[in-house]
Amino acid sequence: MTAYIIRRLLILPVIIFGVTILIFLMLMLLSPVERATLYVSDVPRTADDIQEIIDRYGLDDPLPIQYWRWIKQVARGDFGWSKTAQRPVGEALIHYAPVSLELALWSFTPMIVIGIWLGLQAAVHHNQLVDHVARFFSIIGWSFPSYVFGLLMIMIFYAELNWLPPGRLSEWARRVVLGADFVRYTRMNTIDALLNLRFDVLLDALRHLVLPVITLAYVSWALILRITRTSTLEALRQDYVTTARSKGLQERTVINRHVRPNSLMPVVTVGGLVLVGWMSGVVATETVFNIRGMGWFFATAAQNLDMISVLGFTLFNGVILILGNLIVDILYGFIDPRVRLE
Repeated sequence: MTAYIIRRLLILPVIIFGVTILIFLMLMLLSPVERATLYVSDVPRTADDIQEIIDRYGLDDPLPIQYWRWIKQVARGDFGWSKTAQRPVGEALIHYAPVSLELALWSFTPMIVIGIWLGLQAAVHHNQLVDHVARFFSIIGWSFPSYVFGLLMIMIFYAELNWLPPGRLSEWARRVVLGADFVRYTRMNTIDALLNLRFDVLLDALRHLVLPVITLAYVSWALILRITRTSTLEALRQDYVTTARSKGLQERTVINRHVRPNSLMPVVTVGGLVLVGWMSGVVATETVFNIRGMGWFFATAAQNLDMISVLGFTLFNGVILILGNLIVDILYGFIDPRVRLE
């Protein structure tokens, strides 16, 4: 296991290097004049001003020279200036990442718990009422676009019932959070409110999280349910299950000890990748509920044609996915000791 982790860590720089090349080539699809406009405001400039910027930043230099200059800049943490956030892209990513992380962490538990439990129940009661109902709701959840489901939740629980508002905090809670006495440890409202012993702010933050968490978890647990059901049905057909039953073991023991551990491998893969995707920002959910996280930042930057921010987000997202894939592979060895990572 240790040797495998060390080898994967040594390969990581090579993979990240390949990601940077792809992102750099995306940037090079723009002409020097188009890239020069990223360095100026929206005020009209003359052709001489644009050429001066091209000469100053070497935007018409050979590609290897431009790549070397850009990669040194990225290595220093300088991703450029974000017009969308009005701050350096690196600072913008640090600012918005905790927002998406908070939403992802609160959504992950119900997605995994409900998805695995319903998937197991559907497989154990194959072709019975529980199975049909679970498949029905999973098909609806998997077919429903998240932004449509989110808008439906807002229409019912906010516009009609006025129970659960969008956003992250109420106005009074926002004033408390921005006050001098409130310490921002993580920039995640629920955790910071708990650490500051402001349980009123905690309850308000949880109230605002209910709808986006339901939206995000429902669309994804439908996928987890279907994968769990399929892998469990396959495990139930294996010879070791037949042997366990022939020994007189109770059905609950067979399911919990033999079937469930062997059916979790695909769930770990999908669940880990889903969580990683959430951490890098969920565009539709954050946009619908006005949550200014990574997804909102990316969508706004794309609408404003802020290529520097889009490329910075893409690089961040690529690194997160690579690290998440490594963590999922390592978890295999802990979940199933029979898996040898060599």
